[in-house]
Amino acid sequence: MTSVSERFLRYVAYHTTSDEFSESCPSTPRQKLLGAALVEEMLAMGIRDAHMDEHGYVYGTVPGDPKLPTIGLIAHMDTAPDMSGENVKARIVEYSGGDILLNQEQGITMREAEFESLQNHIGKHLIVTDGTTLLGADNKAGIAEILTAAEILLTTKMNHATLKIGFTPDEEIGRGADLFNVEAFGADYAYTVDGGAVGELEYENFNAAGAKVVFTGCNIHPGSAKNKMVNSQHIAMEFHSLLPAQQRPEHTEHYEGFFHLTDMAGEVEQSTLRYIIRDHDMEKFLQKKALLASATAFINAKYGQGTATLTLKDSYYNMREKIEPCMHIVDRALKAMDSVGMKPKTVPIRGGTDGARLSFMGLPCPNLCTGGENFHGRFEYIPVEDMELCVKLLVEILTTI
Repeated sequence: MTSVSERFLRYVAYHTTSDEFSESCPSTPRQKLLGAALVEEMLAMGIRDAHMDEHGYVYGTVPGDPKLPTIGLIAHMDTAPDMSGENVKARIVEYSGGDILLNQEQGITMREAEFESLQNHIGKHLIVTDGTTLLGADNKAGIAEILTAAEILLTTKMNHATLKIGFTPDEEIGRGADLFNVEAFGADYAYTVDGGAVGELEYENFNAAGAKVVFTGCNIHPGSAKNKMVNSQHIAMEFHSLLPAQQRPEHTEHYEGFFHLTDMAGEVEQSTLRYIIRDHDMEKFLQKKALLASATAFINAKYGQGTATLTLKDSYYNMREKIEPCMHIVDRALKAMDSVGMKPKTVPIRGGTDGARLSFMGLPCPNLCTGGENFHGRFEYIPVEDMELCVKLLVEILTTI
């Protein structure tokens, strides 16, 4: 039997970064390389219906007791564009406390004083990067844990629920559920295995939208620009100043929402600001979108109609309203956590998962922990022991009568 850490180390070698500027699905063809490898592995394990569709979604079934519910486990194959996921150099460190030197040549150190979660993992074996890429525990740890649990079900005689497996592309750019075939998947409910520290269980998340604001100016030679030049970059900065500084990600936590300026580009003639808007509370979410609209109207009133053009697009909504009518699926996970020795901690997701979209598509889908820490950056890590415990959790969920 292949260990969960062996699987994980194999998967992180695949470069699967998604691309928000691509219109294809998957957004990067390299995601299909991992998908094809997963199908081959699943078939070899005995998952006879394992396949990848034309869009890069991977599906498979481990048949179980028809008297039990059919339960889905879902993870995503892509890694975040926030940092390179190419040529990941992962290694296992036996952690006894203190700082971890990730890269001596470049002087990259993960410092215990900056990453307090390290104190929770003294005595464990941590999988880390060399500091030049992210690790990819988000969400290849979920894939490894799901397939390890599936292999346990296939090689033991435990009575278990039918397991439906789904691996999606492009979750990190908000498209993971776009072409997910909920009807063909055939689960009564599901869990995304896409969370963080051991014990975390999440069934509420942000309402989310993306905003693009384009500013149009007028470029004149600076030597003769008086009363003629309109510098779109200055107007863009003015627009940004109209948004509340205290509602930026670096000043918020828990249930507090934010405006996050993700990227900016500009010249005198034209500038563009892109934002993501987040809030757990729908009323506050709508207020944030209204504030962007009113700021756009203010700029146009001051500088002329057409100076600022706002495009808003909702990404996903808070799954809580879809989970609360079927809280037995949360209770099942909490009971399983207790059984394997986890201390359950129900927390709101300060982000989103495929499960949020899938819940609104008719597949209730809370989110389970993977054990990973510091996602999306060079200091990402995951303890081997916590991955093994998460496998036990999945098996327990599937074998609970």
